[in-house]
Amino acid sequence: MKKAVAALFCVAAAALGATSAWAQMSPVGTWRSIDDKTGEAKSEIQITDNGGVLSGHITRLLRKGADPQALCTECRDGLKDKPMVGLQIITGAKKAEGKDVWEDGKILDPESGKSYTLRLTPVEEGKKLEVRGSIGPFGRTQTWVRVQ
Repeated sequence: MKKAVAALFCVAAAALGATSAWAQMSPVGTWRSIDDKTGEAKSEIQITDNGGVLSGHITRLLRKGADPQALCTECRDGLKDKPMVGLQIITGAKKAEGKDVWEDGKILDPESGKSYTLRLTPVEEGKKLEVRGSIGPFGRTQTWVRVQ
């Protein structure tokens, strides 16, 4: 009986571990964006899954001296002069079939007010997220670090 309970416990622990590892390979969670030039943390972004479609918004500004009441002065249309904290910067990303990649969405750069085609790729067992914004063949990739 003890062997059966021990075996069942091992199977359950392995299943739980596999589930945790899979969950981490998703962009869903809180991420810290890093400035390409200075290497300093810029903001925290919360990415959520709404029926298989990802969206993300800024939850905190992290730069030294950043005004928590800062507005998106470079944004256009309905986002112009909206608060940076709470600003939705990721929309419409969906998981690519058979891959740990989310694409076909948009990402807003609130510093320039421009939107880019988005590709999200979890790396390093989901501890980091490669965030690629592009227009046609031109773009750049940032690496964000998971907060939780």
